[in-house]
Amino acid sequence: MVLSVETRSTAVVIPPVKPRKLAKVPFVELADGRLQGVVSSGSDVERVYVSSIGAAGHGLSCSTNNNRPCGGLRGSYLCKHLQALLEEAELQYGRERVARYLRIEVDEGTPLLAGLKPHHEPAPAATVFSGFLRHLAYLELPGSAEPIPELHWFPSVSRPAEEG
Repeated sequence: MVLSVETRSTAVVIPPVKPRKLAKVPFVELADGRLQGVVSSGSDVERVYVSSIGAAGHGLSCSTNNNRPCGGLRGSYLCKHLQALLEEAELQYGRERVARYLRIEVDEGTPLLAGLKPHHEPAPAATVFSGFLRHLAYLELPGSAEPIPELHWFPSVSRPAEEG
């Protein structure tokens, strides 16, 4: 008997397409109708930016974790944080998946950035940042072979069990 993903409390993790630089963009996800994540500041190690690009309308949002607007985001111009987020998303999920999620159509050699129809549209940074902090908290749990109840939903790299 093969257990399907639907009958398990864990899901198989899809590894990144290419290795990522976690120090630059420690958190990136395709969720809530946006490409969103946390991007480290290039000038201050204490500061991070919560950046997002809307999937359908390509609304841009970038602010610090204290909700201060990014000085580099101007109307339809992507700041360096949004550019880094898009680049790291391509490494994590692959170009095709990111393009499909954001509904971007570009030729093979053309950067995804060229397919955006961007405009400024503030998004809730607190939700993304709290998700990032929640993921960091899991890293602080001590190693254990015992099940951890609060992680029963967390993706696992294990394969479905097979019975003969």
